[in-house]
Amino acid sequence: MSDRLPRQVKLFGAVSLLNDFASEMIYPLLPAFVTGVLGGGAVALGALDGAADAAAALVKLVSGRLADRAKRRGPLIVIGYFVAVVVRPVIAVTAAAWQVVGLRVVDRLGKGLRTPPRDALIADVTPEPLRGRAFGLQRGLDHAGAVLGPVVAWWLLTAGAGVRTVILASIVPGVAVLVLAAWAVQDGPRRSTTVKVNSPGPSSTVLDHPGPSFSPALLAITAFYLLRMPETLIILHAQRLGVAIAVVPLLWAAVHVVKSSSSFLGGALSDRIGPSRTMWLGWVCYTAVAAGMSFAHGPLEAWALFLAFGLVAGLTESPERALVAAFAGHRQGSGFGVYHAASGVAALGGGVILGIVFQRGGGGSAFLASAVLALTLALLWPFVARAHRVPAR
Repeated sequence: MSDRLPRQVKLFGAVSLLNDFASEMIYPLLPAFVTGVLGGGAVALGALDGAADAAAALVKLVSGRLADRAKRRGPLIVIGYFVAVVVRPVIAVTAAAWQVVGLRVVDRLGKGLRTPPRDALIADVTPEPLRGRAFGLQRGLDHAGAVLGPVVAWWLLTAGAGVRTVILASIVPGVAVLVLAAWAVQDGPRRSTTVKVNSPGPSSTVLDHPGPSFSPALLAITAFYLLRMPETLIILHAQRLGVAIAVVPLLWAAVHVVKSSSSFLGGALSDRIGPSRTMWLGWVCYTAVAAGMSFAHGPLEAWALFLAFGLVAGLTESPERALVAAFAGHRQGSGFGVYHAASGVAALGGGVILGIVFQRGGGGSAFLASAVLALTLALLWPFVARAHRVPAR
């Protein structure tokens, strides 16, 4: 069997790159925009991340079920990107924090429409032994776009543009996203059947379930999203440790350099040692970084630890998707819909709870609580996996 990834996978990697170019021109500026310009607080930021992901949960379930039929995937993907491209620039004219939260929610509804069918399409056209690398490529290029966006935002800010102007400028790469997405959904033949989960060979991944269900792996993934610190609060804590607002876009770009490069590594490692073990390594890494952030005192430490969070993404995102593709069986759309919905709801709960802890007890307390919970999950997972006969590979 060829070890080359299908052309459609590469096209969707390019779509992800351009979309994150547009999105990440805005996202790292939102903490300063909400707290400084609009007068919001840490709870508002926690709700911003959590509500945006959770609002898309129902949409992801529906779009996932629709995506079980291959003919529906293309329209869902294109419409999802269209919603995001149209809505994001409108944030520039908001006058209150709740308006930003509302628009961010609509943006994520577009993500809810497009993500399960896109992931299902990638899983369906990719042979099982290459799925880790396929999702590694998609996540890697996604994060590469998140490098370009903040760099352009920083350049515009240093050139004298205001935050609102930078947000408006995100429409330029957004238009390119629509053109390339329309091409990607039409390119290349789709395989008529999905690779079977229980196919023989050392690369067979996790779980014997014939369709989407709340498997031990999915429950563990959901728990990680519940306990993980929202990125807006990580940025806010870095600012309070002395990182200047003007250089936040550069910090955001730098962490996505780490995410991009480690995503390729994480995808390859997932195919080699198994997604379960690779994901566990990511949880251990998160525990150490979150604990370190709870005791950090200055901007240099904030920079180093913030960049280390990028390695966590590289070691968890690709294996998560490989696990989902395995337990989803012949219903890839529904499987990814359940995965994205469950993680979105968990992100809402975790974002609000950790935002309250952050606002009342300080960033150090919130990061320490998150680290302790992550350590508990990492210690329990090997026993849970063994008890439920989740193969390491």
